[in-house]
Amino acid sequence: MAEEFFSYKGKPLVRKGDTIYYGDMSDDFVVMLSIHNTEKKFDLDMAGDVTVQLMATDPTINPLESIVKRGEKKGFYPALELADIWLERALRDSEKEA
Repeated sequence: MAEEFFSYKGKPLVRKGDTIYYGDMSDDFVVMLSIHNTEKKFDLDMAGDVTVQLMATDPTINPLESIVKRGEKKGFYPALELADIWLERALRDSEKEA
């Protein structure tokens, strides 16, 4: 039985603790979102500072060298929107090069 993941704009979201991966690991790139702190709003823990990193999925690349872009956003949804823009552009550009 195939495992179901949450998705955003058709791409999987996989969470482990305060780290969320956005994208398909079989693609050339994914985005890692790291939540650094949370703020209480309406009795909910909302993400505060989030680091967004566009990463190449090539297993032969040194993990530190796989980071293509890095940025910071306040809040999860602004970070996810940035992640989506970066990922779409990177995947589109990698298709052109292939």
